[in-house]
Amino acid sequence: MPFVALGGLLVIVCVLAYAYGAAQLGDRVQVLAVARPVAAGQAITAADLRQVSAARDPGVRLVPASQAVEVVGRTAVVPLVAGTLLTPELLGDAAFPPGGQVTASVAVKPGQYPQGLAAGARVAVYVSATGPNGGQPAPEASSAVTGPARLSAVVLGVDLAGDGQGSTVVTLLLAAADAPLLAAAPSGGVVLMQTSPEG
Repeated sequence: MPFVALGGLLVIVCVLAYAYGAAQLGDRVQVLAVARPVAAGQAITAADLRQVSAARDPGVRLVPASQAVEVVGRTAVVPLVAGTLLTPELLGDAAFPPGGQVTASVAVKPGQYPQGLAAGARVAVYVSATGPNGGQPAPEASSAVTGPARLSAVVLGVDLAGDGQGSTVVTLLLAAADAPLLAAAPSGGVVLMQTSPEG
């Protein structure tokens, strides 16, 4: 009798587990994912998209597969790798850079940016009024930059080959209002620090 009762209990547990799993799998939706790498600023084509099944999660805003036509032609705000589930935050307007933002490249040497920095990372850009050896900025820049300033940016690309003089060239997407501060930075006066995805 104990073995019969135990067997019956196991059957009930298995049935409940199956029912729970089926319910979880059934609560899925068709969403859009990236089929192949898309560079930041690149217009998205139909070939860049594929439909996948994903669990419904109220806390994550995924793009429904039914909106594929609306996504085609828009640009990627950050570099997208294959398999990335699309969210509205990853999509920009049909033109790049988005309104109110600019792209800029800075040459930084080892120690001025974190190792492993890659496209898509959010960074704090610290702009100093003087270079690494205390050199003064150009006269026209002195009024624009009076001390260390912190700017927020997204990394669009990292060229390790750099400028051929030992510097790595990092391309950034940042607010247009911050462009004068970055442009006024003296040589060696920019330091990048990677921040959390939330900035």
